[in-house]
Amino acid sequence: MTAATRPDSATDTATAHAELDEFRVHSAPEVAGYLRELSESQLRVLLSTPDGQTLHTMICALDAPRGVLGFDIPGENSQVRALLGSDEVVGVAFLDAIKLQFDLEGLVIVKDKSGPVLRAQLPRRMYRFQRRQAFRVQPTGLNFPRVALRHPSLPDMLLNLRVLDISMGGLALLLPEDVPEIEGGIELAGALIELDRDTRFELSLRLQHVAPMGEGHSGSRLGCAFVSLPPSASRELQIYIDQTQKRRRMMKL
Repeated sequence: MTAATRPDSATDTATAHAELDEFRVHSAPEVAGYLRELSESQLRVLLSTPDGQTLHTMICALDAPRGVLGFDIPGENSQVRALLGSDEVVGVAFLDAIKLQFDLEGLVIVKDKSGPVLRAQLPRRMYRFQRRQAFRVQPTGLNFPRVALRHPSLPDMLLNLRVLDISMGGLALLLPEDVPEIEGGIELAGALIELDRDTRFELSLRLQHVAPMGEGHSGSRLGCAFVSLPPSASRELQIYIDQTQKRRRMMKL
């Protein structure tokens, strides 16, 4: 292989990092919000090292102001000792249709009232990947679907927001430019989702990220995940997604 054709590892690494930028969560409140939801829902977290050492655990403590995170130590501690001896530990968890991945630093074992706890520094960033089965569709109409909710900072302000796209795991909303901004990483309780004139259901949304709509468009795009989707609402949503896909295919014929 000649110098002209040899891959530039530094360039490859920079390209890989650039490709992951869209999945990276930098906001400390957002990172803490995801971890808090994992903790409150008692969802499994897989801790692993590059040499194949793993530990299945759950978050048992979260102190965002102090920047610390605690994990349960189940049974035998040999797996924990292997993690402590590694320079690189990665946590992976699944939250509905989202895969969360984050690096852990400063791992130590501390004594708690209920026993030993694996403590780590709160991750400064994490990666959020949409799972493939969460296929998103764009509505074919302008009036529906839409979401009615109260502005989290101004409870007297009732918002009626247009849905930009929707999946079984969440949706994106259009926040008009004349509406006060909403910070990411918070939970929007009591959101009323209207798929059409006859189909509606209420649930909480987790505001994952906020981004400008892009050149030529005003307002902001609010990326939201469903905190919990009731079975009846899940069936209605699946029907809506299937029908929307069929309508879009017919429009292309």
